[in-house]
Amino acid sequence: GCLILAAATLFLLSPASNSHRRVGGGGGGFIRQTADDISSSSSSSNHDPRARTRKLPMRVQYLLAQSQIVGNRLEEVKAGTKTVEEIIHSGHNIGAAGAASRIHNHKSAPMTLSEILTFLQSFLKKLNSSNIRNKHTTFHGIWAAYHDLTVKTLYPWDQDYLSRMPTRREDGSVYLSVVSFRDEFCPATLMEAFAKAKNPEKLFVGLVQQNCEDKCRSGILDNNKMVDVKPDADCYLLFCSSQVGKKYCNEGHIRLLRMKESESLGPYLARYFASKLWNGEQWYMQIDSHMTFLQDWDASSIQMLRAAPSEKPVISHYPPPHTANLVEKSNVAAPRLCGPKFATGSDESQIVRLEGSYYYDSVKLDTPRFAPFVAAGYLVAHSDILREVPYDPFLPYIFMGEEILFSARLWTSGYDIFSPTHSLLGHHYVRNNKPKFWESVHRAFSFGIWDPLHM
Repeated sequence: GCLILAAATLFLLSPASNSHRRVGGGGGGFIRQTADDISSSSSSSNHDPRARTRKLPMRVQYLLAQSQIVGNRLEEVKAGTKTVEEIIHSGHNIGAAGAASRIHNHKSAPMTLSEILTFLQSFLKKLNSSNIRNKHTTFHGIWAAYHDLTVKTLYPWDQDYLSRMPTRREDGSVYLSVVSFRDEFCPATLMEAFAKAKNPEKLFVGLVQQNCEDKCRSGILDNNKMVDVKPDADCYLLFCSSQVGKKYCNEGHIRLLRMKESESLGPYLARYFASKLWNGEQWYMQIDSHMTFLQDWDASSIQMLRAAPSEKPVISHYPPPHTANLVEKSNVAAPRLCGPKFATGSDESQIVRLEGSYYYDSVKLDTPRFAPFVAAGYLVAHSDILREVPYDPFLPYIFMGEEILFSARLWTSGYDIFSPTHSLLGHHYVRNNKPKFWESVHRAFSFGIWDPLHM
């Protein structure tokens, strides 16, 4: 019953057949309707072709004019001669310079961790310089500066990376993506992840640590003010100096990308960076940096994935709060993420907003049950997900909307989404007075700029 409300949303994105659905996340009812509308509109000799785009945001109009959106090639997708992924990766949408750069830099060997970190740190340094130059510009200017820098540097590199990804191993290894923003719970999360893993020797973490190191401010306090605070605790150093973590850090189980607070682009882009630290592990897991764990959470997650009735399953939900007794929760059905609604806030543009997980099932089953959406804070999949549905480098500063976008892309790429049979992790949901990344965006540019920027 929980799928009914979501059906209308995914119907717009779902394909006409499974064969179309699996060719790259493009074909679907929405695309056919749009292509027919475009064809019908363009057939009229008296119709102004610019009229249908004048109500679009200026940045979308600009991208259309620069042939950097695939919408003008939907007829090819409809005819089946091209998939969306082929169009995006063909080089036509990044300009001659970007395509030439990708060809020039192509190598057969996978990128090393050193190569990856060197490039990402260089990109972040350029981004920081760009942010300083554009501190007093409008949100249009901030987006344009990010877009132009990404088209010139990050996107061509990303295409090179995707052509040189490591070979996936079949050794039971797990890659755990963890992104942390000024989070004091991060060290405990890593310690408990390894301490309660059934196979900690097969667990590898990609940590993107976004910290304030100087002139730090608190989050918004109860009196609606902020105060000066000490620099953030270093999650990596605290974990690696602990009795649990020292061994795993020395053996290379933690891969780290450091980011300054001022460089934060939101959780989605942090997960993009973390995805590049994957090194061929068999399974991909994604969590937040403020979690608790049930014993053997890693093996149980994989067992659920194997039990799911699909060739390309994803297990995901909003875990219960960190105060939950996970041992007791393991004997009952897990809450499922099934309740979307259209946002009503004036600053959310009526996006589909996902509500909390609820206990729809009275009986715990051995087989995971279907769900319409994924949650970013707990997600388990075959690691080919990183190759087939790679994170998009053109989604900076978003918070709400991350999960509905990823759900749609997974579904249109042939993946089926399931809820876990029982809860394996807990989540710190209420973090009052703690720093939030949009507050850093306001300090980097101007107060209130994030509201229009993330829309």
